[in-house]
Parts: sequence; structure tokens; C-alpha cells
Amino acid sequence: MKLSARNLIPGKIKEIIVGMVNAEVVIEIAPGVEVVSVITKNSVERMDLKIGDEVRAMVKATSVMVAKD
Repeated sequence: MKLSARNLIPGKIKEIIVGMVNAEVVIEIAPGVEVVSVITKNSVERMDLKIGDEVRAMVKATSVMVAKD
């Protein structure tokens, strides 16, 4: 698969919380660091996503903000 997005973050699915329509997919990208994605329940089923699967979180945004204390 080829993508134009450069922000592909590898990780492992830690948890999947399935609702009536959508699902939260929790991806651990480093020990104690998680990215949570909300996707359709249908996508979880179609992709056959399971806890422990190695995946990539794709971040596509028109802007990324930086903050500093």
C-alpha cells in the first residue's frame, strides 16, 4: 500500500471498545504512550482488527500545533 501521508506511527492494538456504530481503537505506540482512533464498527470488522495486531496510526492534518511551557 502506498500513501501520501508521512505521519505513520507504528504500534500495537491494546484495546478495542466497540459501540453500536463506532469503535475506539487504542494503539500503544511506546510503553505508556497511546493513540486513540475512532473508526466505524464496520471498519473494525472489515479489517479484522484484534488486540495485539501490529498497525500504523496515520495522522493527516492540515495543521499541527506546537506548545511549550
